[in-house]
Parts: sequence; C-alpha cells; structure tokens
Amino acid sequence: MSNATPRYAWTGHASSGATAGVIEAASPTAAADLLRGRGITPLTIRPQGNGLVAGTPLGWLTRLRAGPQRPAESDKRSGLFAPKVRPVDLMLFARQLHTLLRSGVPILRALAGLQESAVNPAVKDVLLEVRKSLESGIALSMALARHDRVFDPIFVALVRVGEMTGRLDEVFLRLFHHLEFENTLRQQVKSAMRYPTFVVAAMVVALGVINLMVIPAFASVFAAAGASLPLPTRILMATSQFTIDWGWAMGLASVAGWFGLRAWRRTPQGRLRIDAALLHMPVAGKIVRKAMLARFARSFALALRSGVPIEQALSVVAQTVDNQHIARRLDGMRGAVERGDSILRAAAAAAVFTPVVLQMVAVGEETGAVDELMDEVAGFYASEVEYELKTLSQQIEPILIVMLGVLVLMLALGVFLPVWDLGSTAMKH
Repeated sequence: MSNATPRYAWTGHASSGATAGVIEAASPTAAADLLRGRGITPLTIRPQGNGLVAGTPLGWLTRLRAGPQRPAESDKRSGLFAPKVRPVDLMLFARQLHTLLRSGVPILRALAGLQESAVNPAVKDVLLEVRKSLESGIALSMALARHDRVFDPIFVALVRVGEMTGRLDEVFLRLFHHLEFENTLRQQVKSAMRYPTFVVAAMVVALGVINLMVIPAFASVFAAAGASLPLPTRILMATSQFTIDWGWAMGLASVAGWFGLRAWRRTPQGRLRIDAALLHMPVAGKIVRKAMLARFARSFALALRSGVPIEQALSVVAQTVDNQHIARRLDGMRGAVERGDSILRAAAAAAVFTPVVLQMVAVGEETGAVDELMDEVAGFYASEVEYELKTLSQQIEPILIVMLGVLVLMLALGVFLPVWDLGSTAMKH
C-alpha cells in the first residue's frame, strides 16, 4: 500500500481571474481549505486519474460527478404564470451555500446539490444558468449579475468582494442575515396593512350597496308622497342616481387610472415624484422614511463590513433602497464623498437623514467604526418601524371612525328627515 499524499486537480477563481492546478492534500475538504487559504474559490476538485469526487463531508453529494447532468432545455419554465424566486428561496440559498462552502465543497458541486434539492422550479432554472456560466469560466458574481431580477446589486457586489478576499462563505452568511431582515420588515408591513385595507374595502362595498339598492327604494317612496325633500336627502338621491347612470364609467375610469398610475410609476420622473410623495404622506410617511433608513443603514453596514469601499458601497446601496427620491440623494452623497467631503458632510447635504443617523455617522467617522454604528442605527429604526406598524391600526382608527361617522350621519339625515316630515304631516291631518 502506498502512503503517498493524494493529488487533486482543481479549477477555481482568484482575484486575478480563472485559474487551475494540482494540489496535494489528505482529502478534497482539506484541498478546498488550502485553496481558500490562498485566496482561491474552488470550483471543482478531482482526484488525479479519477473523474469522481470523493471524501466530501456531505454524503448525498458524493454521488455527484464534477460535471453533473444538466436538465433538458425543455424543462425550463416560462410565461406569465411561471413560478418566481421568492425572498424565502434566496434566504435558503444563501444559508445553504454558506454551509456547503464552509464544509469545503467546491462551488460547482455545491450549486449542483442545491439545484437537485430545490423545490421551486424557478430556483432550479436560475442555478442551472449560474452553473453553465461558471463552467464557461465566468466568475460567480458575474454569473449572478446576469439574473438581476433575482440577485440585487448588493448581493452581487458582496459576492464579488467575497471572491476577491476568498471569504465567500462568510459573505453568504451575512447575506442570509440581511435577507432575513428585509423579509421580516416586508412581512410586518403586510401584516399591519391588512386591517385598514379590510375596513376601507368594507366601506366602499357598503357605499355601493347603499347607492345602488337602499336609496333608490326610499326615493320611490318619497316620490310617491310628493313631499318637499330636505337638502341631505336630495344630495343622497342625486349621488345614487349618478352612481346608477355612470357607475360603469366610474369603474372603468378607476381601472384605467390605476393602470395609468402604474405605467407612470415605471417612468423615471413618475417614480421620483411618487416616491417623494410617499415620504410626506400622513401616518404612513414616517413609517416609510424609518423603514428606508433602516434598510439603508443595514445595507451600508453590510457592504462596509464586507470590505466594499465607501464610494462603491453608497452606489450599491442607492440601487437597493426601494425609493428613487432617497436613491438620488444617496448618489449625490457618493459624488460628494468622491470629491473629498467627509461622510458626515455628505450625509447632512443629502437632507434625508435624521439627527440620530447624522450623530452616529459623526461618531463612526471619529472612531473608524461606521459599520458598527450603522448596524445600531438599523436596529434602532427596525424597532421603531415594528412599533409604528403594531400601533398603525390605533393611529388609523380615529380617521376611519370619523369617515364612518360622517357616512352614517349623511345616511341618517338623508333618510330619516323626510320620514320624520312625512310622519309629522300625517299626524297633523
């Protein structure tokens, strides 16, 4: 029996680009660790003279070849109702890829395993395309950038940094926590909007029933009596008649207006105007602003901690903040930093940050811990948003009660005043 150290042929990516070679190691896992220590992200690791990859820490991957079977092109899903890659799918992808890379599994085999175990067909298709790009010699970050509807700019930028530093496993763990934060924020907003949306929808339905069914019944009675009707009743009857005559046109106009607003929002000018207006809406505006600040702070801290330069971090974060008005201000902030301004002066000039954020930026610049303090800002505003969303129904309830009170008052005056007058007339006679 020979005691010679096994030799492995490998391919990978370094900061200088694609590379390959042969390495001596006790196992494929040890070989992957040695390569990452050299700043190389391993793509494939094969024992010399054997096409199979053995000795991996995950048993279900040992059956895979270095070049796994590709699904047929006809398996790809397309069309309007094709499945989409959900935020939960991205979180699972980042977490699992972190575990596989940390265990020493080469990136190609890790992607093959994730593709095989994925439940969502859209995830399978994306991973297949990413694997094809990697096999053709393209870096992982560039392969992910080709799917910009799935992987946002900050995801791609951090993966690029991970490739350059050889710490892809750490980057994917940070991305998992970032995606978890974003998903939690999104779910909190949806949960908080359920109650007011239901109440407003119920009021709209009630108005439709009153105008189309209730008031016309009373109108026929009042017309037969021939009595003089008070002003509230005449207003209700005119509103009801207008709804009956032109309700279809109002419905069409509402649908056309909705689609027109969506189309306008897709234009740069429309998106800018609407996003700026969202920040000044009563009740909801402060929640939107705090949510944007939490997202900015968390993304900025993540980019800085991962080694992204400040100018590039601001550029990437501007693309990920879901508000064009704030994104424009962040682009201006990046330009100011490039011209030599401090982060604090650039942030103050942007005029979108609260005094809390500016104070944290000032302390961070003095201590060299901007990323840590931005994390604290993100946690602070995430807590603020959570509290605001939990109390949103309490803040909206007075407005809804006033609207409902006005509706009931108009209905009561319009219906019962003439009934009262008719009863009084009948008693006199």
